[in-house]
Amino acid sequence: MIELARQYGRYGYRRIAALLRNAGWLLNDKRVERLWRREGLKVPVKQPKRGRLWLNDGSCVRLRPEYRDHVWSYDFVHCRTDDGKAFRTLNILDERSRECLTIRVRRGGSGDLNRPDRWIFCATAG
Repeated sequence: MIELARQYGRYGYRRIAALLRNAGWLLNDKRVERLWRREGLKVPVKQPKRGRLWLNDGSCVRLRPEYRDHVWSYDFVHCRTDDGKAFRTLNILDERSRECLTIRVRRGGSGDLNRPDRWIFCATAG
């Protein structure tokens, strides 16, 4: 089991148990799990893939800005003041000029920044 875990690093105890059963061992998943834990085996955490602007076939996933006011992005930022009160900001940026078009600040916990008024801003300013 340890040798299979070394050979197939991303396999968990269930797949190792299936490999052992295919090799002729008579055992179930619970026994392999118990031995897996006793030996201190763990499956390494899978690293997340990095986000890319394009795919391997050359197609574009996100628009690249070609001129000013072509592509905008928005971001929610959650912060706290010195006295502990929370506030959130909605920042709308022009991707080409890196200019901040607006910052909307709201206090409170509900989703009041997720209202359609930010889309009204995009429609009037763009």
